Amino acid sequence: MLTTKLFLGFGMFVLGNFSFENPFSAENYRDLNTEITANSKLQSPGKEIYADFCMQCHGANGKGDTKNFPPLDGSDWLKTKRNESIAAVKFGQSGEIVVNKIKYNSSMPTMGLTNQEVADVMNYIMTSWSNKQTKIVTEEEVAAIKK
Repeated sequence: MLTTKLFLGFGMFVLGNFSFENPFSAENYRDLNTEITANSKLQSPGKEIYADFCMQCHGANGKGDTKNFPPLDGSDWLKTKRNESIAAVKFGQSGEIVVNKIKYNSSMPTMGLTNQEVADVMNYIMTSWSNKQTKIVTEEEVAAIKK
């Protein structure tokens, strides 16, 4: 009797875990290429450039480290020194700067970005986190910035 109950219990357990749906049907799979393409279209190219070139120093949240790398989030330097900000991204930055009343004296290398890429990443930075600038940076504006 105990053997029969164990056998029936095991049988019910096994049968209860079977699904009568076709596990290989198209509804059970997502086309990753379609999802990746859709996500790429939704993301700004500046966000991708920021992730590739800027995030390592300035952080995912744009806060910097308050010692070597200045914050981009809420940066008064970005707001008041637009041309210098564009030049820093385009040509790199070295020497002392003051951001939000804190002195920074480290260097940022030239990233080798095109004028369009500089404009894209500047627009991403200037509209991310607490930054709410409305005047976009254009490729022509970046091209006009000389070293």
